[in-house]
Amino acid sequence: MEPLLKSLPELLAMAVLMALSGFFSCSEAAMFSLSRESRAAMGTGRVPERAAMRLLADPERLLTSILLWNLVINIAFFALASVLTLRLERAGESVLSKGVALASLLLIIIFSEMLPKNVGILWPRGLAAAVSLPLGAATKLVDPLLPALRATNNFAERLLIPRLEPEPYLELADLERAVALGSDANDPHLDDDQEQSARGEALEELEREVLHRVVALAGTRVDEVMRPRKRYAMFRPPVSLVDLEGEAPPSGYVLITEPDSDEIVAALPTTRLALLPAEHLERYAESVATIPWCATCSSALSELQETGCRVAAVINEYGDTIGVVTREDLLDAIFSDPETHASDWHWIRPVGVKGVDGDDETACEAAGGTPLRRLAKRFGVEFPESKSVTVAGLLHELLEHAPQEGDRLVWGGLVWVVVSTTEGHDGSGDTVARIAPASPADFHGGGA
Repeated sequence: MEPLLKSLPELLAMAVLMALSGFFSCSEAAMFSLSRESRAAMGTGRVPERAAMRLLADPERLLTSILLWNLVINIAFFALASVLTLRLERAGESVLSKGVALASLLLIIIFSEMLPKNVGILWPRGLAAAVSLPLGAATKLVDPLLPALRATNNFAERLLIPRLEPEPYLELADLERAVALGSDANDPHLDDDQEQSARGEALEELEREVLHRVVALAGTRVDEVMRPRKRYAMFRPPVSLVDLEGEAPPSGYVLITEPDSDEIVAALPTTRLALLPAEHLERYAESVATIPWCATCSSALSELQETGCRVAAVINEYGDTIGVVTREDLLDAIFSDPETHASDWHWIRPVGVKGVDGDDETACEAAGGTPLRRLAKRFGVEFPESKSVTVAGLLHELLEHAPQEGDRLVWGGLVWVVVSTTEGHDGSGDTVARIAPASPADFHGGGA
């Protein structure tokens, strides 16, 4: 231990350098982990928060400064570690010198890289404000070097990776191959020209379908795709992981209400839960947008995009929350086939029903939450005007009582038969109806 005591100044200097490296690592993680909502709030917040936003106004300058300081500090740290190791080696402390070298490496990895960055990611807003003033001073110190560093970086990019273009997330050929897997283009009896033609037709059909759904968003009300009030879990603050009872909410978000009501005011993606403390989850939740029930899905998607929110609370004409819609719900309405993409409250399932001319392939069963618009598209009909937008709402409206198994009616040129009704564990009713084109005999028997 005597050689180590003689090297106490070097050890103290290494500890200081390790702390400085941890400071810059934590600053980098905190600054670049801020959400859009946090940045907007900090822009009008306290002096340290506004200082942090000024640094982030030029992210390239900030990141270059942080990386440069970290590099210089780490070089100095390992230089001192090398001096100390050589001194111990000359003193005959071979084992101790190897231990110091290994300990130096592990300590700077754990306490100057891993731990500070994890802390910065967990509490980005508070730490970003706390480090903003000293970080700003450190950034100004290296400002004279930035022009030379940027010129060197640009020269290296042009020399080593000229005309580098970002690779698209999904190549057209990849999409074409995916479509071909489910099409006749895989037929081994087709020659190359026929196979290419089949692939092109399948791809064009998929493109037309997606474009049709995009256009349909402008005419689809948000209450047709929203998650109804009884189909999502709500939590009043304070919220902890124990409240989830080991299950992820079906909406994909922990929906947090006001302390004294059931109005949704914040949402926390379940994908972030593993990175957060187990208590007071409401502190890390994001605000939600508010959208009227009569708004279109396209305007709802635009609102979420403009506000940076991921969830919107859908309110009725009285201002009460009647459901929620997420960004994922709206994107599913564009890219998912309603007959293959099912949720727990709205789905369409084809069934075979015996008709006059054999099996009726267009017949289907639908959940109570299924929008009438989807059924109208499936059967190629135009429904009469109604107050309801879902199957369950229509059945309630026309039957004038809660649907019961065996209830039957004719409406919109279709026969509607209630095949099952169940009571959900949360008090929500689950209704399933079988729908098929009506025959002349059905109209003779009466109906809408």
